[in-house]
Amino acid sequence: MFRIYFATFVSTINCRPILNFAQIILPLNLKGTFTYSVPEELVSVIQIGMRVLVPFRGKKIYTGIVEELHSNIPEAFIPKPIINILDDAPIVPPQQLKFWKWLSEYYLCNKGEIYRFSFPGSLKLESETYLKLKPGAVIDLQHLDVNELYLIQALEVRQLISLSEIEAFIPKKEIVKTIHSLIDLQYIEIDEKVSEKYRAKEIAYLRLKNKETLVSQLPEVLLQLKRSPKQKELLLLILEHDTANSEKPLRKSEVFESGNFANAPLKSLIEKGFVEEFYLQKDRLEAYEGETEAVEQLTEVQQQAKLQMDLAFNVGKNVLLHGVTSSGKTHLYLDKIEETISEGKNALLLLPEISLTKQMIQRLEKKYGKRLGFYHQKLTDFEKVEVWRKVRNNDLSILIGTRNALFLPFQNLGLIIVDEEHDAAYKPKEVSPYFNAKDASLILAEFYQARVILGSATPSVESYWLAARDKLKYIFLAKRFGNVALPKFKLLNFKEDRDTKHVKGNFSLRSIEAIRETLEEKKQIMILHNRRGYANVVECSSCGYAAYCSNCDVVMTYHKFSNELKCHYCGHKASKPSTCPKCFSEHITARGVGVEQIYEEAARLFPDASVERMDVDSMRRKFAYEQLYEKIEEGETDIIVGTQMISKGLDFDHIELVVIPRADQLLYIQDFRAEEKAYQLIHQVSGRAGRVSGAGEVLIQTYHPEHPVFKLIQEEDPGNIYHYFLEERRKFNYPPFTKTILIELKHRKEDKADRASQFLGSVLKKYLPQECIFGPEKSPVGKINLLYQYQILLKLPRGKKYKDFKNFVMLSLEEFDEITGYHSVKKNIFVDF
Repeated sequence: MFRIYFATFVSTINCRPILNFAQIILPLNLKGTFTYSVPEELVSVIQIGMRVLVPFRGKKIYTGIVEELHSNIPEAFIPKPIINILDDAPIVPPQQLKFWKWLSEYYLCNKGEIYRFSFPGSLKLESETYLKLKPGAVIDLQHLDVNELYLIQALEVRQLISLSEIEAFIPKKEIVKTIHSLIDLQYIEIDEKVSEKYRAKEIAYLRLKNKETLVSQLPEVLLQLKRSPKQKELLLLILEHDTANSEKPLRKSEVFESGNFANAPLKSLIEKGFVEEFYLQKDRLEAYEGETEAVEQLTEVQQQAKLQMDLAFNVGKNVLLHGVTSSGKTHLYLDKIEETISEGKNALLLLPEISLTKQMIQRLEKKYGKRLGFYHQKLTDFEKVEVWRKVRNNDLSILIGTRNALFLPFQNLGLIIVDEEHDAAYKPKEVSPYFNAKDASLILAEFYQARVILGSATPSVESYWLAARDKLKYIFLAKRFGNVALPKFKLLNFKEDRDTKHVKGNFSLRSIEAIRETLEEKKQIMILHNRRGYANVVECSSCGYAAYCSNCDVVMTYHKFSNELKCHYCGHKASKPSTCPKCFSEHITARGVGVEQIYEEAARLFPDASVERMDVDSMRRKFAYEQLYEKIEEGETDIIVGTQMISKGLDFDHIELVVIPRADQLLYIQDFRAEEKAYQLIHQVSGRAGRVSGAGEVLIQTYHPEHPVFKLIQEEDPGNIYHYFLEERRKFNYPPFTKTILIELKHRKEDKADRASQFLGSVLKKYLPQECIFGPEKSPVGKINLLYQYQILLKLPRGKKYKDFKNFVMLSLEEFDEITGYHSVKKNIFVDF
């Protein structure tokens, strides 16, 4: 009896709950995770972070990520079983799953959105819908219409046809009707098929088959090929390569390039058993294989900054590195990267834009060779998969990337560097999920127990405020590398110049003279005008008609180079009218000044100079940025006219002068951050001047030289200007003194968008104080891409109350989602707007 009880006790101790159920994240913009049952044969192998194939809503199959395994039996439904596991080991590290959870909760977005954004498409296998004939179906062809007959005949020839293939022989508008009809007749059925999307790049190589035997019998072989001179010549070529370069395989493409060979001689040699063709996998992204260089020694000032950084890291504090342009921030980055790699950890260097990655890669690949990788949205999907796998296998020590690089499966992340941390590209409003990569990097580092460096010559007001409150360690590099002098700022009163007729077009005579003197000294000039196109608006001077976008509530911008009107919101294009569509007058005029007009003017004023333009429109061609970069570096370009693109990352020795002809346009924008952005842009572009000589100069043409921002820029005291920004924010309760959430509601019908916003506003007013809610009201741009937009801005207190208030916001959004009539209203939520 005792033995029975003892055995029962031991079995109870050893018994562990069988984890029969899994919570799966699907790549769909749906709330929460989904419960699936784990088949018995998969219970022992399934792990959190693996990819699994699961059915969803009928026969559709998706690739999901296992977030949780448990033994809780669902009460309200019978869960569907997981079809299969795609990985031998977890593909998403636990730190990343925690990161996804934080992003979802903080930015009020769905995990499916994050999964869809973070994974390369080829790793998210998804079934494609196919049609096939129903087994045993007896088909009466006489009663079918022409489209049904075409489909049945096609299915009799091919067993499976995808929906996209049907479009080749049935009109789009008839497809759904035809399929439903044949399903009702029980002639066809729907099937789902999953196929691997990623294909490794394979290169064809050639080698001798049974080389030793062939060489020993070479006279006989050559005699056999006596009547086939091309085969003989090709065989000897392959033999020569195998003998001279036995370690390096011979590429098939090289053979055809080196001689006048067709495919027939090679095919004959393969059939005769003298030569064989084989394939080797090759990375799509070429790795640097040249000699590597040592990291440069830090200067004494940089050594002091590094010591402060080390002390901060030792006590678990992250760093805000505020260094004037050309102060050597990159040198400090490299030193900390080298230190991180020597400890056996990985480093991630984030950049705001793709255009900067190429330049940074060129600087770093000579130092880190094959250990360096890069990752951004311009890579093809297969290239992304290859980088993803290298990171997962820990083949890369340092990775340069844009904000989507935060989601790579790092195994041992030790350092994150966010360069140009102030840049708005770290939080675009165009791509969901709407998160700030700078803030997200601080959280991701916590999960990996890594450290973060936020670097900028013009830090964001929020980061500066955090450093002032000792949440970040503030390190300031006040001097340029080599003690080179900072550029001097000059304010030119454009109103006075215009009144006294000391102007030519958009340039004052003082600016023109400064440009001319710089050209005579064989130096380069930058002209900043942050507005695309040639003119802001094309209008009729007789009746006042202006060309509006048919999709958006904005005036279209005139682009003279392509002679067309463009909408910068939806991309709609139209030809420039020669006569007014309203009154048929021929008095069509272009008003406002765009970068094309400034470029044209500069080329006219300085006909002997080489003038180039750098903006989004001129840089669309492949390698356009790299080609212009080389021209500037070689001194083939004298004047560079551009938008904010010219302020980012260009490091050249001979740029001495920066001119900003219409500086006021940077300030008067409907954005509480307008002054901060103007200061950052002016300061960043000024940093391109005099990086070697120390004789850089910045000319700011303005109608309001007394404006505080211009005055403070001229004083060159960062403490004063940030104090000014913070006081302005404090007056009007803007961040960082409050937390903001912007809710945008969009619909094709304006009245529905309006009603939805009014309803959501009334729900929010039940839970939040009136002073926290601004709106609902029509968005500054009332219609974009045929969708009418209304918005509600929430200003919420910081600290402990913020979490409670945010929960009320979530509760309000849930109440809004319960109204079925508003399900068609698109909702965007921007946290920390």
